[in-house]
Amino acid sequence: MLVKVYGSAVFGVDATTITVEVNIDKGIGYHLVGLPDIAIKESSYRIAAALKNTGYQLPGKKITINMAPADLRKEGSAYDLPLAVGILAASGQIKSDNVDKYLIMGELSLDGSLQPIKGALSIAIKARDEGFKGFILPKQNAKEAAIVDNLEVLGVENLTEVIDHFDEKKKLQPTVINTREEFYKTLDFPEFDFSDVKGQESIKRCMEIAAAGGHNIILIGPPGSGKTMLAKRLPSILPPMTLREALETTKIHSVAGKIKNAGLLSQRPFRSPHHTASSVSLVGGGSYPQPGEISLAHNGVLFLDELPEFKREVLEVMRQPLEDREVTISRAKFTITYPSSFMLVASMNPSPGGYFNDPSAPIQTSATEMQRYLNKISGPLLDRIDIHIEVTPVPFEKLSETRKSESSVQIRERVTKAREIQSIRFAVLEHIHYNAQMSSKQIREFCKLDTDSLGLLKNAMERLNLSARAYDRILKVSRTIADLELSIDIKSHHIAEAIQYRSLDREGWLG
Repeated sequence: MLVKVYGSAVFGVDATTITVEVNIDKGIGYHLVGLPDIAIKESSYRIAAALKNTGYQLPGKKITINMAPADLRKEGSAYDLPLAVGILAASGQIKSDNVDKYLIMGELSLDGSLQPIKGALSIAIKARDEGFKGFILPKQNAKEAAIVDNLEVLGVENLTEVIDHFDEKKKLQPTVINTREEFYKTLDFPEFDFSDVKGQESIKRCMEIAAAGGHNIILIGPPGSGKTMLAKRLPSILPPMTLREALETTKIHSVAGKIKNAGLLSQRPFRSPHHTASSVSLVGGGSYPQPGEISLAHNGVLFLDELPEFKREVLEVMRQPLEDREVTISRAKFTITYPSSFMLVASMNPSPGGYFNDPSAPIQTSATEMQRYLNKISGPLLDRIDIHIEVTPVPFEKLSETRKSESSVQIRERVTKAREIQSIRFAVLEHIHYNAQMSSKQIREFCKLDTDSLGLLKNAMERLNLSARAYDRILKVSRTIADLELSIDIKSHHIAEAIQYRSLDREGWLG
């Protein structure tokens, strides 16, 4: 008897439907074809034990299973459940009337219970698009898949529940969540809040500007000055994610298996890889490509602490994704593109010892050593960082204050207003949404200066020995400062403030 059951394979962030054809005939043997990997080939042992421990058995006949399309590589253990259901239906142990109306995925344990799978959201979207009645999957992934409307999402704990559902002994109940309610529930309660930060008002202002314009930022300062603390709070002042952004972000985390019994991600991601990270872990890849840290930070923040400690080749692979806001991974038989539109926040000590050129510092470093340390970061990478800011230690008077600082929610209101202005400004431009994405052409169009501002910028470029690459960055940042003040034109004090945020471009910065 031939039975067809449907599963799914995830490539990149999208799913492809897989037809599992099970044929049981006279003879003996178990033949699994259709380009399965080792994990799928081993499924026969898991399925046999799970069926026996559930009160059923693997038929003692010739079982031929084809996974179509046969030229597409299938991987992972999530095909255990559709294979088991197909075998039971083809051997007549369960009713086969409705098995082809559902998309089925899940990894079996030997006792018949189910383990969670990766990519449940992408598979659910595909199931709805292809007109399946429902999606049967492990209960741990049900909330994640239930984000998709117009699809019955049936979360199950074990194989027995699936069998009872098809035999109509006990129907499974769909998992239903209110996507919008879940999404808006935690928006105004960030885990890390700027009200916890003592002092550092100028740095908070700088972070607000970076958030408002989507600018990449680097924080330079000695140990204990608060660089990491400030960076962790940046997502809390970014504009709330739209439902479209939340869906994009959740899909990527789902594919990477990073969602644990959760629905739609409502908070912007914050990723902080260690400086020993490899190029593949940062941008994605592998034999079966998986998203890297830059894709997991999509629509959020990628924080690189101790930037000069990262290997130079690891940092260099980020240059193209920073520019294109997506990363393409090519293999001999296929190409996968992951989105990677993120804000880069980097921090670094100004020297190997960690301190500025300060006679009272516990560790002394010469100017040559400091310059060599700074030179670990390439010019082209620095070219993609709009704001450089020096972070100084907080004095005791500020640390001992009991007064609460401005909260993240208050700062985010101003940031959101500035982003709305930019959305209107760039409405006709498809790939530009905020100031940091402007090209030279848009800078000339939207960052026009009056005579006073132009004179101030010219004077600063000459006196501070600012590099040519600083020119466009200053104009972009000054445009954002003007937007925060709801000003149509860029004024001289906007330029003056933006000039302060180019520390690493100044000759003689090391003293």
